Amino acid sequence: MIEKKEKEPEHVLAAAIKYDNAGDGAPKVTVSGRGIIAEKIITIAEENGIPIKNDPDLVQVLSKLKVGAEIPVELYRAVAEILAFVYSLNENQRSQNISRS
Repeated sequence: MIEKKEKEPEHVLAAAIKYDNAGDGAPKVTVSGRGIIAEKIITIAEENGIPIKNDPDLVQVLSKLKVGAEIPVELYRAVAEILAFVYSLNENQRSQNISRS
């Protein structure tokens, strides 16, 4: 999942999170960046069909965490909303694939 903050190109922020409910205690930051790096993160996400959600406040906080860091407890609610967003996108896609069969 990618989070991004829209502004002038040099102020663009992006952070990706990953959650493995089988092994992880909490979602983790997998990559983050600003400016050109953030633009590249977003491009790679788009090319690979990774859902992108615009949440300026959350990406501001996530981009300050180290890559590999677990999401702090204070962010669980915000991240849970994002995970629910991703799960609903995945469910809609599965439903569409089933109805096309």
